[in-house]
Amino acid sequence: MSNASLFQRATAVTPGGVNSGTRGLPEPIVWKDAEGAYMVDAEGKRYLDYHAAFGPIVLGHNHPAVNAAVAQAMTQVDLTGAGTTELEIRLAEKVVEHLPSAEMALIFGAGSEATYMAQRLARAVTGRVKLVKFQGCFHGWHDYLLMNVISPPEKIGQKDPASAGMLPEAIDNTLVLPFNDSDALEQLVTTRGHEIAAIILEPIPHNIGCVLPKDEFVQALRRVCDERGIVLIFDEVITGFRHGLGGYQETLGVTPDLTTMAKAIANGYPCAVLAGRRDLMMRFSSAGGDVMVAGTYNGHPVATAAALATIAELEDGTVHKRIFRLGEKARRGLQEIADRLDISMTVAGYGSVFVPYFMTGAINRYADLLQNNTEADTFFRSEMTRRGVFMLPMAMKRNHVSAAHTDADIDRTLNVAEDVLREMIARQGLR
Repeated sequence: MSNASLFQRATAVTPGGVNSGTRGLPEPIVWKDAEGAYMVDAEGKRYLDYHAAFGPIVLGHNHPAVNAAVAQAMTQVDLTGAGTTELEIRLAEKVVEHLPSAEMALIFGAGSEATYMAQRLARAVTGRVKLVKFQGCFHGWHDYLLMNVISPPEKIGQKDPASAGMLPEAIDNTLVLPFNDSDALEQLVTTRGHEIAAIILEPIPHNIGCVLPKDEFVQALRRVCDERGIVLIFDEVITGFRHGLGGYQETLGVTPDLTTMAKAIANGYPCAVLAGRRDLMMRFSSAGGDVMVAGTYNGHPVATAAALATIAELEDGTVHKRIFRLGEKARRGLQEIADRLDISMTVAGYGSVFVPYFMTGAINRYADLLQNNTEADTFFRSEMTRRGVFMLPMAMKRNHVSAAHTDADIDRTLNVAEDVLREMIARQGLR
């Protein structure tokens, strides 16, 4: 069947035809198969995948070792709803072993659950209600932090809730700062630190592509939180394990109080973790504390088996070495093409992530990205996808290299990109 006819069936029974608001595409695609670095749609068209389902696919689609671990787990135990399993114990041990901030860990099903529990715990241990987030960072779908992500220019510096139906109290109790702005951070904490339960951030705001943090900024975060008794939360749902087994916090040399992880932790299976200091984590009801934590599917055998198998593949360092090299090759190659064609482009990224912004100039915070040529950005991604190189056709979204990608894949991507960019010059006068 065609993508269009299948998608028409989807829209009859599912709002918009997709089960998440960010999955919609300009032209419908219904996926049939995925293996390694490639996906195949219902019409048999094959795509080289850089979207990677927003980042979880770090080893490649349907990785044999991960699938084998899942299959084995399915023959042993399914869902018990009481007690624990050895898989859960082993996964928590691995997180504690590798992540600098982890003295204890709880396993969830999705990153939004982990960030929700992190803010609840922070409010409980501090007795305060205010949360601080940064413009451009995304921390899940719940009311407490769902605001000021990709905001229009007129909303910068104002409250910008991302959904109707959010509690006004939740919006009022969330304070927003510009990323990488140590002065604004110091000023807010000086005047309102006694109200703030937690400061949460993506250490690299990957939901707007790739904006790297300044060292002085992250050092200031740790210092002001220590001085004011504020819980520092690193949302490493994207960066965790994709950028190293120690998370990006290990690279920064700054240890938060709590860390959330998901996505690349289980190579596409639904698994998330909240980890942190023992004295904080022992406040959860699972340890007899007063902070309610629950979830029927927490620590599901399929998810924990997938996570353990993914970690096992990452532990010797060869995967990260490979995907970092290929990510750098993609970044350098795209930048060389843009420079040679005299196109205003800055190719940002870190490790296995690459993001072509259609702009030049410094990129330190979300406001800088207002210069990005959204129309050109989206057209480029759409054309790449039409030619069989799948990049989510949404401006500023990151691309991911997996261990299944090859040098030949990167070479092909660069060749296709040059063709698309030359066509954009010819048709649109892009410069």
